[in-house]
Amino acid sequence: MALLRVRSTVREAEGVLGLLLTDPAGRDLPPWEPGAHLEVELPSGRVRHYSLCGDPADRAAYRLGVLRERGGRGGSEEVHTAVRPGTALRVRGPFNRFPLVAADRYLFLAGGIGITPLLPMVRSLPPGSFRLLYGGRGLASMAYREELVGLPGTVLVPEDREGPLDLDAALGGLAPGTAVYACGPEGLLRAVAERWSGPLHTERFGAPPAAGSGPRAEPAEAGGTAEPAPGGAFEVELRRSGAVLPVPPERSLLEVVRDVVPRVPSSCEEGWCGTCETKVLGGVPEHRDSVLGPAERETGATMMICVGRSRSRRLTLDL
Repeated sequence: MALLRVRSTVREAEGVLGLLLTDPAGRDLPPWEPGAHLEVELPSGRVRHYSLCGDPADRAAYRLGVLRERGGRGGSEEVHTAVRPGTALRVRGPFNRFPLVAADRYLFLAGGIGITPLLPMVRSLPPGSFRLLYGGRGLASMAYREELVGLPGTVLVPEDREGPLDLDAALGGLAPGTAVYACGPEGLLRAVAERWSGPLHTERFGAPPAAGSGPRAEPAEAGGTAEPAPGGAFEVELRRSGAVLPVPPERSLLEVVRDVVPRVPSSCEEGWCGTCETKVLGGVPEHRDSVLGPAERETGATMMICVGRSRSRRLTLDL
């Protein structure tokens, strides 16, 4: 992890705090592309993921926007109350699981703080190639609205004045070759998925309903010995630590791993942030996360150990 310092903070909107992070020695920061995020370790040790919403060409600073979630798990509250100019933060990344793909045209749908990863995307595209619909409770709560209001193709939709985003109108009759991006509350993502059958690029800030509870394979047989049913007991071998541990049905793989590797990184513990992604050296993982795509799941090269389990009697991890 790299150590960065908070250069400045600013109120971007009601409940949204903007941070600028820089290298203490003034060095250029690693490059990034629109859609990327940072993994940030807060002063308490909590690990959270925040989208980069600045200019990728600016290698001197990373810009983040953090929504204060009163009913959250404490990370955003800590940012708003304990992080100030001069605060040192350890970060990993940037990482990008939400890249901007090549397309003829784009439709961006943002809800609330979901504007953060989409902002650098629209700023990187030529006028006329995209449309952005940005919904929020009211203008006062909509971050970066001053930057967006004059951007061709952008429409701000404050719900208190105009109602919710009209997704039927937005998604109806889209030209072939249009890439659809959506980021925001789960309700928005679900509504978009219900209305759009084409390729959809989404990023969420929480676990989807029944995350990772998709179809599960039947128990397989290898050498005449039945494999454990998905969700059942298995063994985990920690190759670097030299430990072999039982994983009972009532304990998560992450919990068991922490008995030997207590500082293994994790954040959401619900399978959507990617912090606990771990390399698999042997066995067949049972994926229950919402991070990996179908091709990545098929390879079985990595897994999210907070929710994942094993389809084989033993799983070997690079820990």
